[in-house]
Amino acid sequence: MQISINGNDKNFDAETMSINALIAHMNLVGKRIAIERNGEIVPRSQFDQVMVCQGDQLEIVGAVGGG
Repeated sequence: MQISINGNDKNFDAETMSINALIAHMNLVGKRIAIERNGEIVPRSQFDQVMVCQGDQLEIVGAVGGG
């Protein structure tokens, strides 16, 4: 499957995967991130239910602390 993450094309062997599986694959487990899939924010409570499919466009942003 080919998807876009933050404007960059990425290829994966799977036909679909959950947001949680994608997070694990990208070594982002435990990070404070927000994910938008095809223009809609995915609630963290739905990361294990929402599937990423061919052609999806994702934006992944991380929280940055500071003062």
